[in-house]
This record gives sequence, C-alpha cells and structure tokens, in this order.
Amino acid sequence: MSLGYAEKLSFIEDVGKVGMAEFFDPPHILQEKVERLASLIHKSKHLVVFTGAGISTSCGIPDFRGPKGIWTLQREGKALPEASLPFHRAVPSLTHMALVELERAGILKFLISQNVDGLHLRSGIPREKLAELHGNSFMETCPSCGVEYLRDFEVETIGLKETSRRCSVKNCGAKLKDTVLDWEDALPEKEMNLAEKHCKMADIVLCLGTSLQITPACNLPLRSLRGGGKIVIVNLQKTPKDKKASLVIHGLVDKVITGAINLLNLQISPFVRIDLFQIILTQALSIDQKYVNWNLRVASAHGPKAPLPFIKSVEVSFLDAEDYKAALLEKEPFQLKRRTVETKSFELVLKLNFSEGCGCPSIEINIPVDFKVPTDCFDLEKDSIFQKLRETAIKDSCCGQNAVIERKAILSPASEVTVYATVTNIVRYNKASKVSEANSPSNGSIKRRIENGIGTSRKRPRGHKRKSKFLTN
Repeated sequence: MSLGYAEKLSFIEDVGKVGMAEFFDPPHILQEKVERLASLIHKSKHLVVFTGAGISTSCGIPDFRGPKGIWTLQREGKALPEASLPFHRAVPSLTHMALVELERAGILKFLISQNVDGLHLRSGIPREKLAELHGNSFMETCPSCGVEYLRDFEVETIGLKETSRRCSVKNCGAKLKDTVLDWEDALPEKEMNLAEKHCKMADIVLCLGTSLQITPACNLPLRSLRGGGKIVIVNLQKTPKDKKASLVIHGLVDKVITGAINLLNLQISPFVRIDLFQIILTQALSIDQKYVNWNLRVASAHGPKAPLPFIKSVEVSFLDAEDYKAALLEKEPFQLKRRTVETKSFELVLKLNFSEGCGCPSIEINIPVDFKVPTDCFDLEKDSIFQKLRETAIKDSCCGQNAVIERKAILSPASEVTVYATVTNIVRYNKASKVSEANSPSNGSIKRRIENGIGTSRKRPRGHKRKSKFLTN
C-alpha cells in the first residue's frame, strides 16, 4: 500500500508522534484483558471490526510500521524481505478465520479493512459485510454495470486503471478496472459510506493490527463514541487513538483472538481453498478430410487473457496408445497440437503439477476423446459442489479433490470446454495460534507494490450496485 499526498504528510508527522516500538502486556494482564474482550464481544449487539496489516503478518505478509515493517525498513535504508512464495498463495491467518466464525455466529455485523491482500474475502467473509477501503489486489470491477470479479491471480495494474479483460455480463462487455488505489486516489465513497454507517451503529468497534494513523480511515472507529459505543484496540504498537479506547491490548493479534474465541466457545473451521481451471479441446478436419487436427489447452477459468498461476506444468500422456508421444507443457499457454486419424478414439491423461504454495503437488484427470461434439452440456450449481469438495477435503485431511462444474460446446471452431474446480489448500488452525498443513505465503508482491506506489484509497462510480456474488470470467 501507499499513500495519497495529504496522507503522506500525515504519516510523516505521525511517525514523530508515535514510536515504532512493540509492547507486550504481561501474561496475567493479557489474560485479564482477553477475558474482558470476550465479555464485550459476547454482550455486543452490533460488533464492527476494523483491520490493518497486523492481522496478515502471520501469513508472511509484512506490516508497515512494525520493527520489520515495510516503511520501517525503508526509512532505515534496509532491504525489503525477499519473497518465499507467491503472494497469490497466501492463506488466511487464524484471525481471519476467527472473524469468519464470529460472522457466522451472528456476532460480527460488519468488517472494515485497510488491507489489499484479499484474505478477508478469501476466508469467507460475505462481500456485503465487508468494506475494503484501499481496494483488493485480486479484484476487478466493471465501471459500467458494477459487477466485481474476484481472481485467483494478482491483477496486473494499480490505480483504477483498465486491465486486459472485459465484463462478461451479457450486453455489457466494458473494459474492467483494477480496484487498488494509487497515490492520488480518494477513498471509495461507497465503501466509506457503509463503513461510517456501521461505525455509528456499533456498540463495539474492535481494531485489530492497525496503527490507526492514516486519515481519514483511522477516524472511522471514533464514530461509535457519539452513540455510546466503545473502541477496543489490539496492536503491538501504541496508536494515536489509545486514549479514546475503553480497552487497549498489547499482544499478538492471533493469540488475543484465539483466547477470546475459546472463551466464547466457538470453533475455528479449517480453511479450504478451491481454484478453477478449464480444459479446452478444439478440432478441425484436415484439407483431405483424413485426419483431425486437434488442440488441447489448459487455461484459466477467468478468461482468455488471464494467467493460471497455481499450475506450474502439465504432463500429457495417452492410455493404451503407444504410438502417441507424451508431452510436457512447462510454460503458459499450456497447449498441445496434434493430428489424429478421424476414426480413432483415445484417452488422454493430464497430470497438472501445482506451483509452490499449494497443499498437494499434483492431480491427474482422464479425458476420453472421440471427436464428437458433446451433447451433455451443463452448468451445475457451483455452491453445492464447492461445499461438497470442502467437506471431503476436511474429512480426508488432504487436498487434490476435483469436480466438473461446467461443460459447453462451441460450434465454430468445434470445441469442448470443461471447467473444473479443485481443492488446492486445506489449513487447520489449532489453539496454540499456529497454522498446520499450510505453506508460508509470500511478501514479494508487496515489495513490488510499494516500489510502484500503490495507493490506499480508491473511488467507486456512483450509482453502481454492490454485488455480493462474484463472476469468474
């Protein structure tokens, strides 16, 4: 993230006022404060949570003002941390998933985030209950009809610029834009209005992992005070709003939230990530009509110009067909072109090798090929399939499960398009605030965004409806 001009000046001034040092409450005091927090949450009628970069540090994504934060390191002339895994494979922290449980229990009414990592949406927070003040690195939006598209890859532009994709809504087709703010962009009006509305209604605003220094966002929690609400701050550094808070907890966010969730008798569910891809088989008769020229492609389900970041390579082999040569596709587009006698059918075996950060190395898919135009085209109920995949993954304690969710035929050129959903990560969270079966996510893209000056606020066109359901292409 980066700042608008006025916000940069505010940041420079605040750095001198509020130190970067971390503070830890003594264990017995921390326990007392966690019990108070759990009691406040239990009694709350309209709980609003306000999150900052500190809730994602346990995901491997650095904060900004901590001792090892982005701005701290830059100010000290130190190098930013190198990426260990791709940013797009980051998994939600224990805190992210705890907030999901609070929402499902009907306790959390609204969530406001300053983060652009997309982990709140990825974790399962409903879009209509989330305001992302600074945008989302994995979101595109249509400026014409307002539809939002949550991607499995980091959108290539910043600053509300046009991307290389178009809206897939019928009779629209407008060019999509990214949602992450550049230096000069204002906070999004729609998101800010919702955030202000819920803060005014809140009896508790719980601030997690934020230094509360960037205006005007940092003043949102104060809106609750006018109606008799209370502010609770959980952060390792002191903040300018500490004096306004009814409770300030200096401790690791994951540890604090785990303690509160346990006292509330809530169980944090595993995180299961499901990714989509499509297999496209295109065919055409040769000029002499003796052969079929066919093309196999493994592609993103997000559109023809979208990358497929979670697949590293594709191995193609043929069952019971020794005269066909196997192939290894190592670069996108994952595409294989061959010629076959028209009357000959066969079965392809595709081994999809996953990239770093996925919970299993690969999956295999068998595809029968007879060069007939498919008649069993369908578009299944995706939510029910996703739920079944999640349940199976949790029960088996492993990932790699996959299912077909859509199949369609295209007459010209003759093609069969099949969309698959596959489980690529399952993460369990234990009471010790640690993540099991998870891969360390990356901060490498954070480094690139800082160097390129990504903004912390954005504008949303007026009059566009907020969508709670995402499209994938």
